Amino acid sequence: MVEITHRRVPVGEVTLHVAEAGRADAPVMLFLHGFPEFWYAWKGMMSRFAGEYRCVAPDLRGFGESDAPAEVEAYRTKRVVGDILGLIDALGVEKVILVAHDWGGAAAWSFAMAHPGRIHRLIILNSPHPATFQRELMRNPEQIRASQYFRLFRTPEAEEKLSANDFDWLWRFSMRPVYDKGLMTDEDRAAYLEAWGRPGRLTGGLNWYRASPIDVVPAGTTPPEQPLLDPAVYSVRVPTLVIWGLGDTALVPGLIEGLEAWVPDLRIERVQHATHWIAHEAPDEVEAHIRDFLSKRG
Repeated sequence: MVEITHRRVPVGEVTLHVAEAGRADAPVMLFLHGFPEFWYAWKGMMSRFAGEYRCVAPDLRGFGESDAPAEVEAYRTKRVVGDILGLIDALGVEKVILVAHDWGGAAAWSFAMAHPGRIHRLIILNSPHPATFQRELMRNPEQIRASQYFRLFRTPEAEEKLSANDFDWLWRFSMRPVYDKGLMTDEDRAAYLEAWGRPGRLTGGLNWYRASPIDVVPAGTTPPEQPLLDPAVYSVRVPTLVIWGLGDTALVPGLIEGLEAWVPDLRIERVQHATHWIAHEAPDEVEAHIRDFLSKRG
């Protein structure tokens, strides 16, 4: 395992905890985690790429050792995009290779729309573009059922339910299947429990759901039909690789169908045996797809 260093980086209204590995003068590969993870989710990928890249993995606002504002408003898209821009500026580089998963992917999609000139390549793991997410939540009952946890996470009772009995519900909902496959150690589990137990961090993570404009209707009901997000406004104009674990029970494969309407320069790699936690379950395939994408695109 490569040496990983840690520091705190002010990015404007918050300060982020950042883990780094690799040469300081190498191209930057910036990793963004999702819920309920933290920088540690990328430890394995950082060790795989640190020989050629400066690997940087922050705890996003609300997670781990980064600042966690209490108010929901602090987790709106504009604020999160501002964090990413501030971090790239603080790293002293013009462009990064942006690798992101889950809520980190949602932030990366939005950042790519707002600041395409700051991204060399975009790599997304199991995180839907907002347009296809909107479409599937209107038209696909399977996705509506799969997203019902959104409704729970937005309730005032969510923190109590998820944290009871040493975060038993949250562990079973998220990382336990990975742990049960032998892909996480007891040390890894302890690191996650410590991160979740930091004051205000569970609320910080849940506030990403509470701040989101995504509308999830109750299962079995029909959502109102709305116009799809306009590709002229919501296009991603950077070379993009999407790696998708087809066994994801929270995000259905339909989310990557028709994605090229919003992402013209797109490559999709489907991994049959992986779930939402693809970076843990299929690290060899993820690494190979990323390397192939970067080598062919320059």
